Amino acid sequence: MKLKRRTELSVCVAAIGFTLGGLGTVVAQTDFAPGKQRAARVRPNVSTMAIVSPRGTQFGDPLPGLTTAQLGDFAQGLQEFQSADTPASGLGPIYNNVSCVACHFAPTSGGGSVLQVTRFGRLANGYFDPMTEQGGSLLQSQAIDPAVQERIPAEANVIAKRQTTPLFGLGLIEAIADATIEQNATGRKPDGVSGRVSMVQDVASGQTRVGRFGWKAQQASLLSFAGDAYVNEIGITNRLFPNENAPNGNTALLARFDTVADPEDVTDAGTGKADIDRFADYMRYLAPPPRLPLTLASTAGAVLFVEAGCNVCHQAFMLTAANPVAALDRKLVPLFSDLLLHDMGTLGDGIAQGAAQMSEMRTAPLWGLRMRTAFLHDGRATTVDAAIRMHAGEAAKARDRFVAMPGGQQDRLLQFLGSI
Repeated sequence: MKLKRRTELSVCVAAIGFTLGGLGTVVAQTDFAPGKQRAARVRPNVSTMAIVSPRGTQFGDPLPGLTTAQLGDFAQGLQEFQSADTPASGLGPIYNNVSCVACHFAPTSGGGSVLQVTRFGRLANGYFDPMTEQGGSLLQSQAIDPAVQERIPAEANVIAKRQTTPLFGLGLIEAIADATIEQNATGRKPDGVSGRVSMVQDVASGQTRVGRFGWKAQQASLLSFAGDAYVNEIGITNRLFPNENAPNGNTALLARFDTVADPEDVTDAGTGKADIDRFADYMRYLAPPPRLPLTLASTAGAVLFVEAGCNVCHQAFMLTAANPVAALDRKLVPLFSDLLLHDMGTLGDGIAQGAAQMSEMRTAPLWGLRMRTAFLHDGRATTVDAAIRMHAGEAAKARDRFVAMPGGQQDRLLQFLGSI
């Protein structure tokens, strides 16, 4: 009877978009009319905003409300995203794949995949050495010639895998103000959860910004993210990252096999854009994952999600700042993340990167979770249930509450996660 009453109340909350005990818009569906939102809860003019991912938006679609010019930029970016590089166009000499879509393809272009990259380093006296002089911390797994193939140095005693993350909705995440993310780190939180902002040097702007992209929140802007991916994953130098990666740090081998003048990604005189700009445009205008309609069971699961404390880190939504792009201007972003770094204890990957320490990871956004087949940073979990049970560090108490739930309640919570 208690669960029935909770479920009935939750359905009411879902229907009108109000808040209940910290539930916020955990259960709010994105196909509701803007006027049905509780304006005072977020910002006075929230009722004028269109909610992202309206009914009909599919994985891989552009954001609704883009102008004709912006749709053109999206299309050109998608074309670049799907194009494959060759040694003649600057591929390598060491790289991880030949195109962006070669890793970001599930369930469609712009998604994630189970493909993984390898990070390595050396831990000595509590200090993490990324072994930069030996090609670390990212291992490039492929090469244009076997003579330049990278290998993990024998001295490396930390080796970690990271799987490819989806790119859906990243423009909305970029449009969240730094101050909004910083707010998430303030105030007391239950269960020993803290969370801190990742402050990084944004290469594109030259400013110190709040990092929000990547497993370690190591990138602050989509342009920097694009430039970093081009040089480190494909081996294409660009104006932001003009230096090639030397195979395991061997500059003599680099000089021998790097035959294309740097930077290899050049600006088009007609458009003023290089490939990294087009890639950034594509990510910026890519719609977020569509949500499924809530059922009675998944609505009850939303309440259990909050009762377990999952929402302390996997915050249901944030709001974008004022933006000259109407499709990004003051929108609700139902990403289910606070974009903060948290100490995950044994679930950390052991790699220090950017502002993140070895055991720290950015709270992974949960939107689109239902389309993934491997979970956690290294894909070690094959089900969402297993992933929750493997949480540690600051997430330990929320994990324990989930584990202590009766099986039926666990199923409802998992059904909710399968709807976002």
